Amino acid sequence: MAYQISQTVGPVLFLDSVSEARMHLAALFITSGEIPAPVVLDGREEQPQSIATYDTTTVWRVRFSLPADAASSYAWNGETYPVAGDLSGDLRMGYVSCNGEEIGDMEREGSERNAMWARLREQHRTRPLSLLLHGGDQVYADEVSNGHPLSEGWPDDIPKDPSRADLADLSHHLRERFMARYAALYAAPEFAWLAARVPSLMQWDDHDICDGWGSLKRSRTYSPVGQALFAAAREAFLVFQHATSEGDLPPRFADPRGQHLGWTINTPSLRIIAPDLRGERTRRQIMGLGGWGMMNAEANRDAEGHTFLMSSVPLLGPRLSILEAIMVAIPSMQKYEDDLRDQWQSRAHRDEWRRMLRLVRDMALREGHDITALSGEIHLATRATMDLGQGLELNQLVASGVAHRAPPEAWARTLGALSWLGENPLPEHPIRIAPLPGQSSRYTAERNYLLIERESGQWQARWDLETSGLTPRLQL
Repeated sequence: MAYQISQTVGPVLFLDSVSEARMHLAALFITSGEIPAPVVLDGREEQPQSIATYDTTTVWRVRFSLPADAASSYAWNGETYPVAGDLSGDLRMGYVSCNGEEIGDMEREGSERNAMWARLREQHRTRPLSLLLHGGDQVYADEVSNGHPLSEGWPDDIPKDPSRADLADLSHHLRERFMARYAALYAAPEFAWLAARVPSLMQWDDHDICDGWGSLKRSRTYSPVGQALFAAAREAFLVFQHATSEGDLPPRFADPRGQHLGWTINTPSLRIIAPDLRGERTRRQIMGLGGWGMMNAEANRDAEGHTFLMSSVPLLGPRLSILEAIMVAIPSMQKYEDDLRDQWQSRAHRDEWRRMLRLVRDMALREGHDITALSGEIHLATRATMDLGQGLELNQLVASGVAHRAPPEAWARTLGALSWLGENPLPEHPIRIAPLPGQSSRYTAERNYLLIERESGQWQARWDLETSGLTPRLQL
């Protein structure tokens, strides 16, 4: 049965780019076919354009701009939406990841599922957010493969040579199910209120495709079924996480062709870099030529102020080689191998990890520049530092689980114990896992999100933990 929406979903704001003191924005709408009302700016109407059609729904986009150096607003359907907007002075950003769960996410009770979104909404009402960064797993698509004979057994049991007609039917099935998940998530009132007022920036991770995408065996990901799944996920990622479509990427993307989907936002005092750690991933590489080309270009670019590097999987983490070896050796644990292979610290990615750490080190050591890594993925909150020498250090802030319920406390303690072993892929730059401010354990097993603030030119961060509340501020 085709997914039905009862009323228009949206507006959901996305930041396309920043230039000449203007924020270039896109507002996303999902309707049952009817054209949504125009966006109104100072009496001028901006009309929606259709960017994707489905069995019973249509996705629309309106592009417009607002000041990047002052608060402003836009109007839609008789309501005015204030936008904090000022990226030049004091500002506040939110960072979230892991907005869902692998099994049964669509059946969860809304107020429980979206409790942390409601808290973030209240934070915005107290002091407005200028940007909302989404660091991966914005949607948990693991169940979209259910319900079709070609993909019902994904990834363990898939046909080797399906017919073109069956593959076309599978592609249709997957497109509809991706759309249904995004529409349901974006219609949730806790998220919808915030997303209409705060421009979002998103980068995907594995669950936006399927669990472990790129770390699964090549025979799965490069199979006809695997490629159909990736194509449907990629289209949905462009439509619903960027309000765009193939061949129409906004200028923040490094590759207009979209062979990799890394992007950068640049302002005179703030840079946000989000490499694509999934689009080019294989079991032996995290990024391909396109992703590394983007990162090398950013490393060589003069940038003032502060850079935030969004690494969907943590860039700094505990030693996992022991755990990885145990999982490979025990047959019953081998099904979890892809979870460890996802990590920068995996033995399969060791050289690439060192390359990224050296690049980030060199960026941080540039005169007058600071860099902070933002990560998610692990369903826990933590932080880490890497000693850069010269009295400097790289901070990593991990906020994971805005909707995903926390894993058992025992898992947090296991990771904490592994972190005592230390992990120094660059021997001259030791990595240390540290507790959040006000916490005693190195990993905190509570749902959470991150607030990042700049006041009088100084950056600081604090986590909002579901049970423990707001942490003290951490100076960056």
